[in-house]
Amino acid sequence: MMDIKENIIVEKSKTFALRIIKMYQYLRREKREYVLSAQVLRSATIIGANVREAMRGQSKPDFYSKLNIALIEASETEY
Repeated sequence: MMDIKENIIVEKSKTFALRIIKMYQYLRREKREYVLSAQVLRSATIIGANVREAMRGQSKPDFYSKLNIALIEASETEY
């Protein structure tokens, strides 16, 4: 649907996922936290995957649906 190259949402979601991965590694290694860190890792990294899927959506409703899923995951991560 949209070009992935130079798309700010794609770039920001990828940067966010990379930061979350580093946080996850820190929490596991330094704080020995296993449950919540794993959940945050899952919900945060799926945001970018859903954004990329939306960019390849087959229709506008498909695009909006996948972006909405990314928004839901972002909300879960924030919580």
